[in-house]
Amino acid sequence: MACNIDIDSKKHIKKRYITFGIITVIALVLPFIRVNGNHFFLFNFGQKQLNLLFTSFDMQELYLMPFILILLFLGVFFMTTLGGRVWCGWACPQTIFRVIYRDLLQTKLLSLRKSTKNKQNGTKKGMYLQKTIAILLWAILAFIAASDFIWYFVPPETYIKFLQDPANHTVFLGFLLGITLFLIYDVIMLKENFCVYICPYARVQSVMFDENTIMPIYSEKKGGKIYDEHGKKLWSKPPGEDDDCTGCEACVRVCPTHIDIRKGMQLECINCLECADACVPVMAKFGKESLIQWSSENAEENDTKTQYVRFRTVAYGVALTLAFIGLMYMGSTKEHMLLNINRTSELYKIKDNGKTVLNVYTFLFHNTDTKNHRYYFEVNNKDITIVRPKKPFELRARKKEKKVVILKTTKTLVDTDKKDTPVPITIKAYATDASKKIVVFRHTVFFYPSEMVLKKYRK
Repeated sequence: MACNIDIDSKKHIKKRYITFGIITVIALVLPFIRVNGNHFFLFNFGQKQLNLLFTSFDMQELYLMPFILILLFLGVFFMTTLGGRVWCGWACPQTIFRVIYRDLLQTKLLSLRKSTKNKQNGTKKGMYLQKTIAILLWAILAFIAASDFIWYFVPPETYIKFLQDPANHTVFLGFLLGITLFLIYDVIMLKENFCVYICPYARVQSVMFDENTIMPIYSEKKGGKIYDEHGKKLWSKPPGEDDDCTGCEACVRVCPTHIDIRKGMQLECINCLECADACVPVMAKFGKESLIQWSSENAEENDTKTQYVRFRTVAYGVALTLAFIGLMYMGSTKEHMLLNINRTSELYKIKDNGKTVLNVYTFLFHNTDTKNHRYYFEVNNKDITIVRPKKPFELRARKKEKKVVILKTTKTLVDTDKKDTPVPITIKAYATDASKKIVVFRHTVFFYPSEMVLKKYRK
């Protein structure tokens, strides 16, 4: 019988550490990867640009942000409904930082703690040199972590330039030092209290749980009842002959958020599954499985498999797919040129004894492409011609330029005595050196004066 029992007491811990390593490498390396000069994700406030999936978008193209936010929130809902606080225990930077500081630096490297199996006791008394070294080592790692966070808003190449000239980049330096100091305080002083009392995710997770949400579950059927329905502890070791729980409380000692998983689902649980691993060697002595499994209430109560495919997960999955398709579609329709058209306060000018009517505009051209281009435009009304500018102009990559545009007509566009009339027109702007593949259309109006006004200018 014992041969069929999984006695790996570090099964979940090993998987978590591998996950931590993968996430850390990705987070540190990703800001340095560029394709055609663009990052995977960069919200660059300095240049007012968003890099997403190695494509650059101007701030005026931030119609993508709603899709990104929808994906973020739906992803959180889907993940929580399916796996509870799996993010907290397996991917959250707070958890990774605490494991590095508490388990690696304090316990393994400097022996400030006796064992990683007991997280309820603090560090050993004295040993001030080791404690100082632990803080200094974490301060260095906190600076690297803060820099990594900054790299998603200030690209690494710019980050280095800013560090070389801190006097002229005090805001940047303030953010960098502020984040570093917060991480030092958070990991050393706040500890898991951040997860329990500060993190908003812990407060909203319960409304997303259902009976099939997977989480660490202590089996009362096998181990016996420890707490009553009101959360009052009855005893450490259940008195029943068939109750397998030995009352060793290894699961309690190892919990980083200081809870007793035998009490049932609790707000503080972060799904790290260290309690499940702690129970493995104890039960293995009796040839039995761990009393704590990563399962669901429904599966535990009815001895069935967890239903991963259900209405809520399918609905979130469909919504996520649609939002992702929308993001990909909108991202693929990126405009390589932006154009804003503004009119001057003067509706029109009349010249040549009332024969010529001029309208003046301000065109703001923005070359969002990575190459320099020559631009010009056309008016869809053959009776309206361009006075200024008379020829195409060059605009460097990712630069903006204002152009005063004057349109005129010598034709009678509207014949009315009562009022000035706005004539709808469409401006077709394009890059002359790109085979007209870079084209945008903008709608505006050409104001034409009434006949009564024109008579005043005629001789």
